[in-house]
Amino acid sequence: MTTYPRLLATVLLLTNATAAFAASFVDITVTGRLTPDACHVTLSDEGTVDHGKIPAHTLSSSEFTLLPSRALALNVQCARPMLFALVGIDNRAESALAPGLYSLGRNIHAPAERLGSVALSYRNPLGDAQPMQALASSDNGETWAPHPNASPRTYVGFAPIGDRQPDFIGQLSAQLQIDTAINLAQYLTLNQEVPLDGSIVLDLRYL
Repeated sequence: MTTYPRLLATVLLLTNATAAFAASFVDITVTGRLTPDACHVTLSDEGTVDHGKIPAHTLSSSEFTLLPSRALALNVQCARPMLFALVGIDNRAESALAPGLYSLGRNIHAPAERLGSVALSYRNPLGDAQPMQALASSDNGETWAPHPNASPRTYVGFAPIGDRQPDFIGQLSAQLQIDTAINLAQYLTLNQEVPLDGSIVLDLRYL
């Protein structure tokens, strides 16, 4: 009759021994992230071009009205020389007047009316203090040709003058020229104030 209590005591003893054995282990978790070297892009004036108030009577009814050209200082600083391109993305693409131009948005008082267009171009680029040229690619970097204009979705890289492929650059500086044109006044309702609404992203992409 004493067999069962002894068996129970043995089971309890083994259970306690197992618990004590398990408690002698602890997990170690090692985390972190491997990140690529990166480039940082900045524009002067926080990337803002403000044309102020434009009187309606100064707009042409028969042709686009060109506003004064503006320029922003562009700088790209990389952790080490990198191969990259800048791609312009139009946040108002649905109201663009032409495929190669960025949009100024729509008239908030008459949403069917498109206000105008913006053209971007790179001027006087310097790569690591050396004169550079802008190269454009319309096929996602497969082929390149010298071109200063930065059309929507076009890759723009930079290379020494005469080269036909973008080069590795550690520090780039350039003037980003912004040319703005207002749509023909005959197509716009201008009996109240209308804000211009251009919105463009410069996306740096590694090649």
